[in-house]
Amino acid sequence: MSRRSAADLNADDISFEHTAESDQAFENALAKARDGNRLTVDDAVELLTTGTDRDGIDHERKESVLELADRRRAEEVGDDVTFVANLNNNVTTACNVGCLFCNFKDTAHQFEADHDADHAGFTKTPADSRRIVDDALDLGISEVCSVSGLHPAFALNDEHHEILAGYDEPAREVNYKPPAVYETDPGTYVDQIDAMSVDGIHVHSITPEEAYHARRGTDWSYESVYRRLHDAGLDSAPGTAAEILVEEVRDVVCPGKISSDEWIEAMEGAMAAGLDTTATIMYGHVDNAMHRAMHLKRVRDLQDRTGGIREFVPLSFVHQNTPLYEHGVVDGGASDAEDELMIAVSRLFFDNIDNIQSSWVKYGDAKGLKLLNCGANDFMGTILSEEITKRAGGSYGEFRSVGDYVEMISAIGRRPVERSTDYRTKRPISVAGDSDDSDDSYGPTLGPRADGTPMIEPAEETLAADD
Repeated sequence: MSRRSAADLNADDISFEHTAESDQAFENALAKARDGNRLTVDDAVELLTTGTDRDGIDHERKESVLELADRRRAEEVGDDVTFVANLNNNVTTACNVGCLFCNFKDTAHQFEADHDADHAGFTKTPADSRRIVDDALDLGISEVCSVSGLHPAFALNDEHHEILAGYDEPAREVNYKPPAVYETDPGTYVDQIDAMSVDGIHVHSITPEEAYHARRGTDWSYESVYRRLHDAGLDSAPGTAAEILVEEVRDVVCPGKISSDEWIEAMEGAMAAGLDTTATIMYGHVDNAMHRAMHLKRVRDLQDRTGGIREFVPLSFVHQNTPLYEHGVVDGGASDAEDELMIAVSRLFFDNIDNIQSSWVKYGDAKGLKLLNCGANDFMGTILSEEITKRAGGSYGEFRSVGDYVEMISAIGRRPVERSTDYRTKRPISVAGDSDDSDDSYGPTLGPRADGTPMIEPAEETLAADD
């Protein structure tokens, strides 16, 4: 498929080689899952669709998949529900990639110093990032997560700036303009990571797409890039930008992004550099069950080779403000049943990844809690600020306190557990049976400055989304 903009796309023109059909039967796939056998792509398709021999989701079959996944979750990781006390600090919304599922970015030329029109985006200096993290540390966070747009002035370090500036037409050849062109200089990736590394906070940053941006125009390996960032204070890398790891889907929803193979190469480089990672899937747009199953297989194969993926995060497409929706390519996102089955099949398919996350940002509180009974065991983090989903039209808020987590998780009869980013440190929270404690009676304890003091709603100047 040729690479086009959303305005050029027509839903009727999209056709895929891979369709949601299989040579397996639903009953056989369910039996394999029940027996603990490793599932195939066809098995996953049958479970995700509740059978390709019929149209629509079969309720009874769906419930059998969900019950099995919930039982597998209990057997593998127990009844605890984990969460992390964290802050999102997205450095910039400036980006020229043009992903059609995204409304986070702002076209980078709007950030140039001689551009007069107003825009809603932001770019933070390293000093801004350090101040934001420093303030949030007093709330008890143990992690800062940073995922940003691909600002043309962003380079790995000073050496990278020199290499990029040496191209004859750097803007066209390597998507580079020097920092002096822009109203705000984001610094380098090394500068930003170093700035966020305050008091031993865990820095979770640099997606495969950002790593590609941090090595563009060079022959540097992903491992060498991640090693330099690791030396600057990077502790783990988020495996976002995965979307769907099937090229025919990427050619529609993110034609300017790195390929599936490049995403995997970057992930391997991060883990070779000694970093833990996560992995994601962003589904519910133009993809079908076969694409989702193929994606699961690629991630499982990667984990077989590396063993460094600490959690898998299904991300349901939020459509409201995205180019795909605005141009009529899609008319919505995944259904509740599809979300439930995505979580459940992830649990059953990944025999080598322990932790499956339910995202309250994507699903909301009520459905997010339900998904904890469909195979998920982790309920994300406190966030403090969430820009990406909010800009796409999400409406589930930006902040959860530890007290909020205790109340919600206890309400479904599970034990809340504060965790570190890598899941290696966990702190179970004891909840009194009929306590009159208010929601703010519990606080984080794992962060560098955490002492159990309850978190409060962060002030506007503390949010990572501030100007």
